[in-house]
Amino acid sequence: MEPWRYSAQGVSVALRVTPRGGRDDIDGIETLANGRAVVKVRVRAIAEGGEANRAVVELLAKALGVRKTDVRVLSGVTSRLKQVAISGDPVKLGNALRALTVAQSE
Repeated sequence: MEPWRYSAQGVSVALRVTPRGGRDDIDGIETLANGRAVVKVRVRAIAEGGEANRAVVELLAKALGVRKTDVRVLSGVTSRLKQVAISGDPVKLGNALRALTVAQSE
């Protein structure tokens, strides 16, 4: 099960973010205890003043080849579990996410 959903505008991705994770990276897909699949993301930034959220937006934009303005946090601004919307071609974004998460999960 993929932790993203497709829409006409792009994709919506479920994330589990680890602030102060030592590096900015995408660590693959994890299934939570409730059965929900999430993309594991770690950032060096601290979880204060929105620093970690900004780092997540920058990381995803760079990894997926989109502008930072195309990535926005929909929910979970103060939580480790977030829902992020990424605007663009949904098929290209889905393929890029699949490639990024499969490479990290192996």
